[in-house]
Amino acid sequence: MEDDAPVIYGLEFQARALTSQTAESDAIRFLVGTQSLKFDNQIHVIDFDDENNIISKSVLQHHAGEIWHISASPADKAVLSTCYNTTSESRVVTSGAVWRMPPEWESGSHESPDDPHNSHNPQNLELLCKLDNSAHGNASCVLWEPMGDGKRVISLADNHALLWDLTESSTQARISSTATLEGKGQLKFTSGKWSPHHNCTQLATANDTAIRGWDLRSMNQMYCIENAHGQLVRDLDFNPNKQYYLASCGDDCKVKFWDVRNISEPVKSLEEHSHWVWSVRYNHSHDQLVLTGSSDSRVILSNMVSISSEPFGHLVDDDDLSDGEDNHQDEKSKEPLQDSIISAYEEHEDSVYAVEWSSADPWLFASLSYDGRLVINKVPRALKYRILL
Repeated sequence: MEDDAPVIYGLEFQARALTSQTAESDAIRFLVGTQSLKFDNQIHVIDFDDENNIISKSVLQHHAGEIWHISASPADKAVLSTCYNTTSESRVVTSGAVWRMPPEWESGSHESPDDPHNSHNPQNLELLCKLDNSAHGNASCVLWEPMGDGKRVISLADNHALLWDLTESSTQARISSTATLEGKGQLKFTSGKWSPHHNCTQLATANDTAIRGWDLRSMNQMYCIENAHGQLVRDLDFNPNKQYYLASCGDDCKVKFWDVRNISEPVKSLEEHSHWVWSVRYNHSHDQLVLTGSSDSRVILSNMVSISSEPFGHLVDDDDLSDGEDNHQDEKSKEPLQDSIISAYEEHEDSVYAVEWSSADPWLFASLSYDGRLVINKVPRALKYRILL
């Protein structure tokens, strides 16, 4: 049984911002933000037809500036946020904003990328509200409350974490609480992740080589992993099924897995990349599957089964076993399955800045490299069936 070939989509501009459309559970859809200095920037809405292996797209204009980060509302398919650069009084400022896609976007105006009659009048995004962080510094990312109704977001701006409440129509945002990184020098958050566990009351942030945990009720720091990586920490992700487990990656070429109850050393470490690791993502349904993207131009899919929520594989009830299978099953279930690298994907020729799992199909993922190449791949079928059966 042959595995499906990757599907590649090329944007004409450079890009580093990618997200899955979180609120969409039926269609396989990704949003890509461009990063062009010369032209107006765009958000490409990429739909993937799984059965026919075909990509269709629609383009939305993002006049505000080059997009450094993009994330989608967990509650409303048409709402998203971006962090973008603008020039103000001859200096570059990075701001955050919440946008709505135009209504026509939903009515099937998608085009095939190869269609010679592609329309050249892209729709504009509607600005709902700016997350005005000018008093706090430059925004590095906007994080939506994972299980929320789309009314709470966190923006990280320099050394501040700002918790915003959005109004019902998302046209206004007010800061409800803030946390500040204290210490010597120019401290700045590089990335963060809102935990889906503990009623969404926890946040993890990265700054320099450290990872910190915050309690959003008091905005106090709960833990700090001082030298989590030998160099800058680039990205974080929470295990969706194990509430204390966190993955991190950084410029020391490593991916590390932490149990935040015992931060003296990582539970596991991966050293498969040969350059900075920009992005790490747990699969939403099967937490043993971990994706990483690096500026060595590779995407690596790992099977981290020993630290997953099913370290012994799919456990079978004794009643389901015939006598002959009994002993065999006992032997199998005594030791954890082995961790392994499933595949290294080599379709990119430039730094891979972002990897994301589809929200609609747990076996499908996208990766984005700086030259504007988006690649959609699937988990190998043999592994998929081994996990499922």
